[in-house]
Amino acid sequence: MKRFALWMPGLMFLLSAAAGEQADQNRKGIVTYIDGQVRRKAIHLEEWTSAPVNTEILSGDKVRTFSESRAELDLAQLDIIRLAPRTEVDIIRLYEETREKQVSTQIHLAEGEIWGAVGKIEAETEFDVSAPIAAAAITGTVFRLKVETDSTTQLKVYSGEVRITNAIDKKEPAIHSPIPRQIEGPRQIAPPHEVSVEEWMVIIQSMQQVTIDKQGRIVSQGSFSHKDKDEKDPWVLWNKKRDEKIRNRLQE
Repeated sequence: MKRFALWMPGLMFLLSAAAGEQADQNRKGIVTYIDGQVRRKAIHLEEWTSAPVNTEILSGDKVRTFSESRAELDLAQLDIIRLAPRTEVDIIRLYEETREKQVSTQIHLAEGEIWGAVGKIEAETEFDVSAPIAAAAITGTVFRLKVETDSTTQLKVYSGEVRITNAIDKKEPAIHSPIPRQIEGPRQIAPPHEVSVEEWMVIIQSMQQVTIDKQGRIVSQGSFSHKDKDEKDPWVLWNKKRDEKIRNRLQE
């Protein structure tokens, strides 16, 4: 079963989802929907460029939306990530094989909000999503992750299960670049320091949410309902309709 992790410095979400083996030519995403201004920055370019529908998304790319804009990324025809207005994501790694022979995807949510719909098929896959302060483990999931300007982070799980902890993940993500880079010289490593927030781990299941403040502390946790005011937001309703269309298409 595919391990799907949402991780951020100081907090880690492990999410479970799935994907089959992908041929090299299929290890890319495609912009399948845009509304408003959507930009892409390729890893080898200095400037952002327009990202219309059918734009390819590769490892190392960044994608961002502007005010009153949104976008949908179909990642290798397996997993869907949608960007709300004023959102930026960094596609650090996209379906690349690791030393452990797993297919790994790593996405960093720099700011804003994303909606994820991760499919399930048999195969070992890592799908990691990071954000500034928090981190999680989910099984075959639909989720919503939001990062406020002060780094407060909220995760809502619509289906699946998440094991979420504020324990720091020491593993550094590998970033692959087609262009040479100057290697950073020796630098002093900070000495061990006292942990100011007690480490914790909780399980977030379907129709539950958790909110973490900028220090990595849980400030709210519990169930939510489709009848809640927040669930009537146009962004949420649009995502639910898009998910329903995908399900109907797959059943045809």
